[in-house]
Amino acid sequence: MAFEMVGVVGLGTMGAGIAEVFARAGLRVIGVEADAEALARGRGHLERSTARAVDKGRLSGERREEILGRVTLTTSRADLREADLVVEAIPEVLDYKRSLFADLDGICKPAAVLATNTSSLPVTTLAAATGRPGRVVGMHFFNPAPVMRLVEVVGTVVTEPGVLAGVSELAGRLGKSVVTVKDRAGFVVNRLLLPYLNHAAGLLEQGVATRDDIDAAMRLGAGLPMGPFELLDLIGLDTAYEIMGALFDETRDRRHAPSPLLRELVAAGLLGRKSGRGFHGDTATPHRLEKSGAQTVKVIGEGAEAMARRFADAGFKAADDADVVLRLGERPVVEHAARLARPGTLVGVHLVGERVAEVALTVLTSHEAAVAARDLMKVIGLTPVPCKDRAGFVVDALLHPYLNDAVRMHESGYASISDIDAAMKLGCGYPAGPFETLEEIGLPAVRDGLRALYAEFREPAYAPAPLLDQLVTAGAATFDRA
Repeated sequence: MAFEMVGVVGLGTMGAGIAEVFARAGLRVIGVEADAEALARGRGHLERSTARAVDKGRLSGERREEILGRVTLTTSRADLREADLVVEAIPEVLDYKRSLFADLDGICKPAAVLATNTSSLPVTTLAAATGRPGRVVGMHFFNPAPVMRLVEVVGTVVTEPGVLAGVSELAGRLGKSVVTVKDRAGFVVNRLLLPYLNHAAGLLEQGVATRDDIDAAMRLGAGLPMGPFELLDLIGLDTAYEIMGALFDETRDRRHAPSPLLRELVAAGLLGRKSGRGFHGDTATPHRLEKSGAQTVKVIGEGAEAMARRFADAGFKAADDADVVLRLGERPVVEHAARLARPGTLVGVHLVGERVAEVALTVLTSHEAAVAARDLMKVIGLTPVPCKDRAGFVVDALLHPYLNDAVRMHESGYASISDIDAAMKLGCGYPAGPFETLEEIGLPAVRDGLRALYAEFREPAYAPAPLLDQLVTAGAATFDRA
C-alpha cells in the first residue's frame, strides 16, 4: 500500500509526537485540531520536541526545518480528503472517537485507511461506525512517540489482511518495531502492565508494604526501570484508571476492577506528574526512623551460615537467646515464630537478587525485632523491604501473576512469545520480556509461587496457566518458540 500523505487528528503531546514521527520518515502530514488555540499548542509541541532533538545533537537545524516543513496544520477536517492514512489521537472517550470516525468516513477518499491510537478502547466498535470497517485498524504508539520504538498494530475480525500488512510495513518505515495483535482491551503492553500496577495499589491499600518499599522492591529486586507507583504517576492516574475500566468491562475479572485507592486519588484530582501530585509528590514530613539497639542475632533456615558470617564480620554476636532471630526462606513465617519461647523475636527474611531483603513481619513480631531486622539488613549492604507475612511477600506477589498473565495470553493464541517479550521490553523499557524472565527464574519456582498465592487468596487468575503447569510436569526448562 502506498502511504504518502498522512493525517493526524488531535495534536496533544501524543498526536504531535505521531505527526513528527511521520514527518521524520519523509511523509507529508496534515495535523488537525479543533480550534486555533489548540492548533497553536500543537505547533508548540512540535517545535519544542524538534528543538530538543537539535540541542541533543540528534537533528541538525536544516533537518529540523525539513521535518517541520512537511507538516501542514489546520482546523478543518475537510483538508484530510486526500490523505492515504488518518490517525486519530483525541481523548480516550469512546463516543468522541466513534463520532470522529463516522465523520472521517464521509470526508476521506474510499481507499484511505483510518487508524486509532487508542490504548484500550475497542477498535472493532470504531470500525463499525464507518462504511469501511475492513480499512480500520489500531496503530498504538507509545509516549514519547519520536523516542519509543514500539507500535502495536491492531486488527479486527473484519480488517482486510492487506491493510494490516500495509500499516505494519509503514510502521517499519518509521523505524518502529511492530507487534501485530488482535482487538482485545489493552492489547499486549497495557493488558499485562496495568493489572500489575493495579495489584501494587492493592498491596498498598492492604498495608502489605509501604509505597516507597514496594517501589524499591520492584526496582532493585525485580530489576524494573521504575517502581509501580513511580510509573503510575508518570502514566497519569486518570489514564491508568480508564484503562483498568476498559479491561474490567471486557473481562469482568475482579483483578481488573480499578483499585479503590486509585479511584479516590483520581476523584481528588491527584493524577500524578501532570497535576504535581499522585502517589508521590506529597509534602508530608518524613517519618523519623528509630535505630535498633540489638546486639545479638541468630540466623536460621537455608543459607543461614553465610548470612551469620556476614553479621559476625560486622561485629554482631550470635546467641541462642538472641535479641532478634532471622529466618531465611519462604512463608508462612508465623508458624516458625509460634514454636519459639519468644515468638516476638522472629522475623522472616526473603532475599530477592543480590540487593533486596524482604523483611517479613508476623502478627507476633515485636516492634523492637522489626526495627532490628531492618537495620541488620542495611549493615550487610541489603535494602530492607518490611512487609507482612503474606504469600509472595512483595516481589513474587506482583511478579508471578504478571508472568502467568503472559503465559495465558500466549496460550490463548492472542500473541506470540517473541511479540509479547518484545512488546514489554520496547513498550515499558523492561530489561527482559516475561518469558525470558520466567526462564531465568525457573518455571518450577514461578509455578510453585503461583500455587502458594492461589492457596492463600483463592483468586482464579493465580492458578498456574495450564501451559506452565504442563511444562513443569514435563520437566521442560524453556518455552517452545517455534
